[in-house]
Amino acid sequence: MVYDLYKFVDRTGTNSIKWEFMKMFDPEVAEGTIPMWVADMDFPCAGPILKALHQRVERRIFGYSTYRTAEYFRAVCGWYQHRFNWYVNSADIVYSPGVVPALAYLLDILTKPGEGVIIQRPVYAPFSDVIKSRGRTIVNNALINRSGYYEMDFADLEKKAADPNVKVMLFCSPHNPVGRVWKEGELRRLGQICLRNNLIIISDEIHYDLVRRGTKHIPLVTLFPDRKKRIITATAPSKTFNMAGMHLSNIIIHDAGIRQKWRKYVSGQLRITTPDPLSIVATQAAYYLGEDWLEEVIAYLDANLLFLETFLKKHLPKANYTPLEGTYLAWIDFSAYGYTQDELKKIFREAKVLVEEGTIFGDEGAGFVRINVACPLDILKEALERIVGAITLYSSGKGA
Repeated sequence: MVYDLYKFVDRTGTNSIKWEFMKMFDPEVAEGTIPMWVADMDFPCAGPILKALHQRVERRIFGYSTYRTAEYFRAVCGWYQHRFNWYVNSADIVYSPGVVPALAYLLDILTKPGEGVIIQRPVYAPFSDVIKSRGRTIVNNALINRSGYYEMDFADLEKKAADPNVKVMLFCSPHNPVGRVWKEGELRRLGQICLRNNLIIISDEIHYDLVRRGTKHIPLVTLFPDRKKRIITATAPSKTFNMAGMHLSNIIIHDAGIRQKWRKYVSGQLRITTPDPLSIVATQAAYYLGEDWLEEVIAYLDANLLFLETFLKKHLPKANYTPLEGTYLAWIDFSAYGYTQDELKKIFREAKVLVEEGTIFGDEGAGFVRINVACPLDILKEALERIVGAITLYSSGKGA
């Protein structure tokens, strides 16, 4: 192995939200808690990224910088082409400091207060938050849980997309937290329904590189080349290369009119124009030279997830875990143990393992937890052993 993914990197003193500021998420978190919550990997960045950053620091000046260079677009667009056979014109790319801010900007541009936005719960919590913060209406096309394997409810989507007050769909692909990588037939059916009803689809594809071996992510827009002006795709190197602290996302808007509105509102009114100089060179290095590192990370994640599946079957057989197709965020159903949501929260606190409760992602997540497995295997093993111990202790106390 070229990269020491199995070695723990001490993040003390780095202002790490995941490790040092857990109390921001849960004020009652105990000392010594293992953080398995926020989507932030505990693997060191790829060597080429670190080298590029060192070289840029040696230039000693960090003035206003722009990403709109041929080198930057060759890196970004070349990655899309190489990984997904997806041609993107550089003129269609706009900068955002993150995918979630981009969702807010786009809802401001594309919708009016009170208008409906479709999401598919249980889904990444900021989808709901950003819709509510913009004064828009959440329209929930809930996923169907078939014993842990999730499917889309197309009949329900047909009804909700036909509502004239519904203007946009926020689509999560690969899906966070349920871990689905949508198949071509599913993507085509969703796109056909939304486009037939003249909705704009904003497709959050930030986890697009993090899929299991043998699984293929298909960018939604590639299936509808004649309707691409109605599909906006949000991408970023942050999840792929563990660069979340470098706030740079590439938002692909094919409609010139929407891009003009973006520039007038985001660049003009909000004055959000360019990323910082370090994130620019880090992104270029990642997309030019980071693929070997990524392939090792994917292999390591596959092994961690296999360990998780085997461990649960042996030590927590009532826990229902369906192997992930994408992301590194395991979605585990503990509802068969019969705990209330408060009991489940208490058990994980006593285990000193910080996870995200399923209800954060919608009521459909009751009984679930989301666990981040992008860490050295020893940490994952320790966290799981703590969980088993806490559940055993709690169940014996209840007389189970």
